[in-house]
Amino acid sequence: MVVTVRAPMDPLDFLTQDQLLLFFRRKKTEMSCMDQPHTFLTQLRDHDLLSEKLYQRVVRMKTKEQKKKGVYEVLDSLETHQPECVETFWRSVFTDHIMQLYPTLRLLRNSLMDGSFPFNESHPEVDCTSEEKDAEEKSEDMKERKVKKRSRQKSKGSTSEREEEEEQDQAGTSQVKTSVKKRKLQKPIYGVRSIFHEDRWYTPGEFEKLGGKERSKNWKTSIRCRNTPLQKLIQENHLTSSPAKRRSADRGQDGTCMQQFTNTDPTHVKKKMRRALFPSSPENSIRLSDSSDEENSSSNQTEDRSEGDLREEREEGEEEEGGMAGAGGAVEGGSNHDNGEVDTSLFEGSTLPVQCGPVTGRLQKDRFASGSTGKCIRTDERWLTPAEFIRLNPDLMDGMWKRDITCRGQPLSYLLQGKILQVHSLLCMCRMCSHTESDLQDQTNDDHCFICGERGELLCCDGCPRSFHRDCHIPTPAPSPGDDWLCTFCVWKRSQEWRYADHMTQKQVLDSRISVYTLQCQYLLLFLLNADEQRIFTIDPCPTVSGYSSVIPRPMWLQKVRENLESRYRLVGEFVSDVRLIFRNCAVFNRNNQEIKEMGIRLSTLFEEEFQSTFIATNQRDDSG
Repeated sequence: MVVTVRAPMDPLDFLTQDQLLLFFRRKKTEMSCMDQPHTFLTQLRDHDLLSEKLYQRVVRMKTKEQKKKGVYEVLDSLETHQPECVETFWRSVFTDHIMQLYPTLRLLRNSLMDGSFPFNESHPEVDCTSEEKDAEEKSEDMKERKVKKRSRQKSKGSTSEREEEEEQDQAGTSQVKTSVKKRKLQKPIYGVRSIFHEDRWYTPGEFEKLGGKERSKNWKTSIRCRNTPLQKLIQENHLTSSPAKRRSADRGQDGTCMQQFTNTDPTHVKKKMRRALFPSSPENSIRLSDSSDEENSSSNQTEDRSEGDLREEREEGEEEEGGMAGAGGAVEGGSNHDNGEVDTSLFEGSTLPVQCGPVTGRLQKDRFASGSTGKCIRTDERWLTPAEFIRLNPDLMDGMWKRDITCRGQPLSYLLQGKILQVHSLLCMCRMCSHTESDLQDQTNDDHCFICGERGELLCCDGCPRSFHRDCHIPTPAPSPGDDWLCTFCVWKRSQEWRYADHMTQKQVLDSRISVYTLQCQYLLLFLLNADEQRIFTIDPCPTVSGYSSVIPRPMWLQKVRENLESRYRLVGEFVSDVRLIFRNCAVFNRNNQEIKEMGIRLSTLFEEEFQSTFIATNQRDDSG
């Protein structure tokens, strides 16, 4: 079964040209500060976003400060002369190989994905101008009314009374003007009228009343977005309210106090301004829930998700508030950090080793979404979400993934605090957060080839999480291998269930015909190709290593062993002899290169151990040997 690994949903698909240009303008300075911008500039030149003349001038700059100014000049020129190419720019720099080199670009893409960049900042001058006009009109009306009143009382009132009235008029007018000035200087309050419906903005209280739910007097639970109450969004920090002492209140007719929301990220309720988060479709709009809707929603969610998943989501909300301390505090389950800073140097790389008690695995950062979504932890057997991973620990009865999963001595809550891992929005629609059958199926296998570590069109094994390029696997699979294709690792593992021990000595094994032990040799060769992570022993060293052929009379490498295995070898001993020759050559040529020499020794030791365990008969070696 050939499966093409699909990329996550692109946030650029939801943004307009103006929004992308605004984002570009705001982030030029950040991008200009990136270290070693040569590959970044090359990518721009390859996509016709940078002229050859400007490219050559910038790459020749020597000092770090000159390079920063040069990169900023490139970005400024792009904004000025090619604003229509801004989408092409973001798509070219948001590729995997570029983001791996430049963490700044990865953070920028995350800010688009999770909606933390505020595209629709309010313009207070527009509101203040209208309020100022209203205040001035009221002031003029007040003046006219008091002038008429004075004219009617002219015969009755004394001069002193008229002077007193004039003083009051002046005081009143001054008070109105002062309030107008103060109102103009005030910062805009987000979320007062934050719900858009039929060409009009509503406060949560007004919207609740419009839907006929004013009796509930709890808009946090009655107003829902995609079957999720606003209370849940607030707990998950997708909506945040200002502290109680500073909170402004808008009391509706029902007497309940309406919170003022601050726009900390684009996942708040302004549907019209949040295309990426709230697409214009009926099922994604904010609505008031009826009691029947709540019952149906809860029953459907109970059917779709296990009790453990629901408990895990509740824990996320609780831990978000109390699980992690702020700056200068302590992380739950971890050590105290006096300065509140996270040492990110300990957690570099695309994957990290994690464990929960005796259970170990590797966490792939770009697969992480939350506790119950995103199969990001790989064990030898399968991919798991953090919530599934902690269930493998038999000694953990009521675990919490942020606390109980550790990486290099620190809980995952520590990595979340340092933004090494970031929980996706509750409303995220990427493939890691998706619950569709196809997306869930894609998460069961590796995103990279198990042998070369590269992406591309991969052949996914149906018995384990491994994926392979067709040319990397041994033997090379057929163009259409069928629905239930198993890799050589799985075939070898399953064959142990019915194979019996031959009780041969090591010499008898080496003298055996290779056609009888083809599977074992293929397995051993794949094992070595995967272990050679830097591809030092895989390819021919003669073209790339100076003087190699003059020192080594018979060069050998793993790809050459593969070719010989498919057509030349007759005996198992010939295969084993060539593999051992690779490591002997390494020891001879690298006498003065201790690092490469030790890599050869390590790989040779792995081969000998795996050879002994693979050929069952060699467990009972010849006593004389």
